[in-house]
Amino acid sequence: MAQSALFKVDNKEIALPIIVGSENEKAIDVRNLRAETGCITYDDGYGNTGSCLSSVTYIDGEEGILRYRGYPIEQLAENSSFVETAYLIIHGELPTLEQRRQFSLALTENAAIHSGMEHLFEGFPSGAHPMAILSAMLNSLGCYYPHLATNDHQRDLENYAQTAALIISKVRTVAAYSYRASRGLPYIYPRRDLPYCENFLHMMFSEPYQPYVALPEVAAALNLFLLLHADHEQNCSTSTVRMVASSGASLFASTAAGVCALWGPLHGGANMAVIEMLKSIHAEGDDGSKFVEAAKSGTADKRLMGFGHRVYKNYDPRAKIIKKSFYSALSSLKIKDDPLLNIAMHLEEAALKDDYFLARKLYPNVDFYSGLIMRALGIPENMFTVMFAIGRMPGWIANWKETAVNPKGRIYRPRQVYTGPTKRDYLPLHQRK
Repeated sequence: MAQSALFKVDNKEIALPIIVGSENEKAIDVRNLRAETGCITYDDGYGNTGSCLSSVTYIDGEEGILRYRGYPIEQLAENSSFVETAYLIIHGELPTLEQRRQFSLALTENAAIHSGMEHLFEGFPSGAHPMAILSAMLNSLGCYYPHLATNDHQRDLENYAQTAALIISKVRTVAAYSYRASRGLPYIYPRRDLPYCENFLHMMFSEPYQPYVALPEVAAALNLFLLLHADHEQNCSTSTVRMVASSGASLFASTAAGVCALWGPLHGGANMAVIEMLKSIHAEGDDGSKFVEAAKSGTADKRLMGFGHRVYKNYDPRAKIIKKSFYSALSSLKIKDDPLLNIAMHLEEAALKDDYFLARKLYPNVDFYSGLIMRALGIPENMFTVMFAIGRMPGWIANWKETAVNPKGRIYRPRQVYTGPTKRDYLPLHQRK
């Protein structure tokens, strides 16, 4: 028997259907609420609003569960790779051996960018933020592949697989070029013989006649970082991608908008905020002890970054996974005397043992460890959010497709509760006080 919720306003009662998801999540369907009652729902920040039906990612924040297409994140982290997981998220199923080979080949063949785009990088001022460059260049990619960026969903969907592979491949090249352009360094072309992550690190850090060879533990840490960030349900940037896609915009334009949303310090900038917090603690001559006590007493003048999570009311499952990789990378790089690392370890110890943190479930989250990993790998802080964008690209692409294929899809258009002045008459300039 179908479930419903009763809603009563002005002595009128209506039954609103209840939608039940595959994991028994329940949502009250309010699509006809305004038409039948004249009322809308008000949900500042959309924390209680389901904006879509999606089969990409499942999160249970209370239990600390994260699954891509039904597969537990722990199993994917242990057995898969970013490239294979990207295919899973984009296409819905794990690839066969042949599909995996074809996808890898497409990534290899699409790694280089058009020579004309190199001149676009030169148009940015020195010191331009890599996220600004990344967003602009992703939009520009559509100009070089107009048959893939028609802004006609039916036509763009016919080339979905090709476009998805192209963007997944080129985003790392654009990111590496953005980094080098911001530092006035010569561009390093991708190599056909290197895997995805190793190729990215090569384009970032190689110099002419002096190639950068990534240590296996370093490449593995980057691979895991990207895999763990590949999707995370309807966060700010993913919702932005769907919002833009609902207008009929192409995959290039929609993902470029996702980059802009991710840039914000409350979203993709959180891992960079961790390093900034550690720098601030170090500048004050503190090893973290004073900061912890100030946080516990409520007198800290700085936010505790990298602990707790809006979605996860338990331990962030990604943090458990990335922590092991972080320490493995540190060991291989032989990093021992980084003062920020020492402070971070002090904070981690407090969070995992101190009753104040345990009672509030302020465990280190994925941003805490990913910020430290990026620092250890030599990634500059203004590139942290770019790294996040590379990892999140599969999720954005998959959510764009769900929006584009929906035959009943409508342009996203939230309502509002107006709180401004009521009707008033225009006053000529000489009558205004």
